[in-house]
Amino acid sequence: MSAPTKTPNPAEPAKGRAPAGATGTRIVRALGTGIPVYALLAVLLVALLITDPAFYEPDSFLSFVKRAAPLVILAAGQYLVIVCGEFDLSVGAIVTAGVVVAAELYGSFPDAHWLVVTTVLLLAGALAGLISGLITTVLRVPSFITTLGMMLILEGAVFFWTGGSPQGVLPTAFRQLGRGTAFGWLPWAVVACLVAGTVAVLVMRSDFGRTLVATGDSDRAAALAGVRVIRVRTVAFILSGAAAALAAVLVGGFSGVSAQAGRGYEFEAITAVVLGGVVLGGGRGSVVAAMAGAFSLQALFTLLNLQGVSGALESTVQGVIVIAAVGLGAADWSRLRRRRTPPGSGPPGPVPPDRTHPTGTHPSGGTPS
Repeated sequence: MSAPTKTPNPAEPAKGRAPAGATGTRIVRALGTGIPVYALLAVLLVALLITDPAFYEPDSFLSFVKRAAPLVILAAGQYLVIVCGEFDLSVGAIVTAGVVVAAELYGSFPDAHWLVVTTVLLLAGALAGLISGLITTVLRVPSFITTLGMMLILEGAVFFWTGGSPQGVLPTAFRQLGRGTAFGWLPWAVVACLVAGTVAVLVMRSDFGRTLVATGDSDRAAALAGVRVIRVRTVAFILSGAAAALAAVLVGGFSGVSAQAGRGYEFEAITAVVLGGVVLGGGRGSVVAAMAGAFSLQALFTLLNLQGVSGALESTVQGVIVIAAVGLGAADWSRLRRRRTPPGSGPPGPVPPDRTHPTGTHPSGGTPS
């Protein structure tokens, strides 16, 4: 007698092969809250291709990435602060101070090695972040006020030191990171951007990154779980300050010495992070999406420039993006779905035990107790 054969059920997925729906779900879960900004970036890149077909020539595209690199690095550092529930408005002033300090250092020590000056700037940026972090966490001053005060202090110090007209010239060796190339074709700024992005991703995948997100979600719950909230948030400010100092090296190398080198970068970084779907107040968001938001913002500005739109409208565009992104993120979509769902279309729920039928009998057939 032959063994009965089992008729395959079309509804059951084949063994060893995941259903298409499950694969799509995994992809959506991996992209997370960054799906809108990835779609926006793709649309902007296509629009740039249509507007300027030469945009994707290697030199032109790498030049675009080089211009976006400082903002991408700033967005990664700003993300670390925002995702833990704070703000850092001092990053633009740190960029300006870094460029001016580098020029003054070379004015006093013209033979200083570029690596030494870069290390000094990174340590100074980390120190500024440390001060802001301690004031915010230990003294409990709101980070918005703390970093706004730090921004004003640094801007005032730069103006007082230079009289509004910084002196000195950055040597070619120092400017290589911002405007030079590696292997004759790859800008060093792109390399720095890739390294900073990789470090940010590794940080967020570590235990520290998970505690950072948990702190932004609920600092009280994180503290009860054993997280040292003060230390976690202070380290986030330190990393943000160091990222701003690295951006200062790139900006100084690309644009030269200016007392306005980092002006507006703090708001551009926040706009990029919000555009990347990171929730203001912390607890949710992806650092990759935040960096994609920086690329999207730079692509949008480039597209507006190619279309002949005045650069004065960049601030207006940033304001619209921030309001729209925060508004969409705060919208109660579940309530909207409940309003659109007709009554009685959902699954029947259990009948409460104290409810009776019109006949006065219990649903089970007996009389209510």
